[in-house]
Amino acid sequence: MAFSRVALLVCTVSYFVIAYAGNFYKDFDITWGDGRAKILNNGELLTLSLDKASGSGFQSKNEYLFGKIDMQLKLVPGNSAGTVTAYYLSSKGATWDEIDFEFLGNLSGDPYILHTNVFGQGKGNREQQFYLWFDPTADFHTYSILWNPQRIVFSVDGTPIREFKNLESKGVPFPKNQAMRIYSSLWNADDWATRGGLVKTDWTQAPFTASYRNFNANACTMSSGTSSCASNSASSGNAWLSEELDSTSQERLKWVQKNYMIYNYCTDTKRFPQGLPPECSTA
Repeated sequence: MAFSRVALLVCTVSYFVIAYAGNFYKDFDITWGDGRAKILNNGELLTLSLDKASGSGFQSKNEYLFGKIDMQLKLVPGNSAGTVTAYYLSSKGATWDEIDFEFLGNLSGDPYILHTNVFGQGKGNREQQFYLWFDPTADFHTYSILWNPQRIVFSVDGTPIREFKNLESKGVPFPKNQAMRIYSSLWNADDWATRGGLVKTDWTQAPFTASYRNFNANACTMSSGTSSCASNSASSGNAWLSEELDSTSQERLKWVQKNYMIYNYCTDTKRFPQGLPPECSTA
């Protein structure tokens, strides 16, 4: 009960903060989908659709090097098996960095799987997967990435679900030098997305639609190699640059990982017979 009250408070605060959100016309470009992606309500709402011919996607106009980024999503309802809604940060090139949220659809009545991953210098294989403690198709929920030089924190409605720390001292690549854009797409991945590809997309349910609103980026934007935070990194407005999880957030993180985590690469000894990745030995 105490946790529920705390979560409600955090949720309420996070919604208040992002009430001053951006405008999709101003912040994003629709990049593919041949009309299946739409910006509506004077730029306050964006929808992506998927049918048998094509999915759709968009990307941010800005590139970011560190930030605290929020987006509210309402996922594909009903039988979403085979579909993937991806929302992530990524740079370009062979040694790219990437921070992933991916939502793996499922049969009606079965829970979505929230898939997370972190790539550093082109190396990923750091998957953690979760069920959610609510129906992500019934309403909008806030999915956030805190990315600063010390850590990456994935959060849902203000509740942290994963922390990936900067452990370059142990030889673990950490995204810190490459600016990244925000990308999102809705696409068909029925060769792997649901039960390892056993459940295929039911195209009689198409078009599938995911919705987005209340984007907010408290972040360092990059332009011509220069960061917007270069001259005022110590200002109170950029407190997120050194933000870390307090004791309450650490307890919530443990609660989520105990009750809702369904896969953790750091416990998959069969996958890593030569030994788990070095970051897995750090509490």
